[in-house]
Amino acid sequence: MEFLYWDCFDVARWIESLGFPQYEACFTDNRITGRKLIYVNCTYLPRLGITDFKDMQVISACVRELLGITEILWSRSIANPRRDSVALFLEQKCRTGERADSLTYQRFLEDMHH
Repeated sequence: MEFLYWDCFDVARWIESLGFPQYEACFTDNRITGRKLIYVNCTYLPRLGITDFKDMQVISACVRELLGITEILWSRSIANPRRDSVALFLEQKCRTGERADSLTYQRFLEDMHH
């Protein structure tokens, strides 16, 4: 999960590599680092200045793919569907601080099952 160590310029280069060089500044100006990518979805992208719906869909899908998060099945019950463990782990990793820095995915899974 090397993207967790990306700075906003690494993220901007990745966005450019997806074919969206026009949005590089949206990510650098808003200081979107690899850790903050967990929040980047169709709800969040307009706040960065990205409003083209097709582009939002593509970028969101690429972010989910990068993070290894499976698509949420909207046909499931709304009664608290089980969250993807990778998504839960990344929410912990996106925080700053010693504990978040030292947390490994393996350790996170162990903590979840206790």
